[in-house]
Amino acid sequence: MIFDLLRNGFSTEVLMNLLARVFVVFCTLPVHEYAHALVATKLGDDTAGLKGRLTLSPLAHIDLVGALMIFLVGFGYAKPVPVNPRRFRNQRGGMALTALAGPVSNLIMALIFLFVSHACAFFYATTSVLFLKISSLFFVYAALINVNLAVFNLIPIPPLDGSRIASLLIPSKYYFKIMQYERYIILVVFALIIFGVLDTPISWITSKIMMGFDFITGLPFAALMR
Repeated sequence: MIFDLLRNGFSTEVLMNLLARVFVVFCTLPVHEYAHALVATKLGDDTAGLKGRLTLSPLAHIDLVGALMIFLVGFGYAKPVPVNPRRFRNQRGGMALTALAGPVSNLIMALIFLFVSHACAFFYATTSVLFLKISSLFFVYAALINVNLAVFNLIPIPPLDGSRIASLLIPSKYYFKIMQYERYIILVVFALIIFGVLDTPISWITSKIMMGFDFITGLPFAALMR
């Protein structure tokens, strides 16, 4: 993204992409982390609330490196929400549900943004108001980045959310042994990102999800245009 901007200069598409990333960092990453905190709280663990993370304030959640990654590669992360699995009635199930809440929130937001994008495009077709056309593009980019975040976080590699969900399928003795090396595994994840190894699979899955979401959210407007 930043490299495209430096290479090609400003255009409406580049500007909306950039603004969408700013929007995601300050508005949707906090929702992702709040979803983790809320589900954990509902399941009996109030650690996030006690640490000031049961909030939508971006100041409580933003991680500078994770935010920078949003601008560089289109997906990133915020500060992990602290969770104490011992407070869950079912520790592994509670951790999995808490982890799943973040990516699900991103997918829900992507659906909402695509619906708004279709609405803007529909009204632009009838009014020719340029602001609506630009807004439609902005919300497409916002949806795309949210789907990227969901797909990235669902990769079953520690410390990503997918590893907590995968814990339901891995015997405890192996899962906890893997988690001992979490701090080293994240370095491998960073290397995979830097060298672009994850770009192709994430882009392919993201494009398929976007196609499906675009079709679903576009149905009401397609019916109106008949």
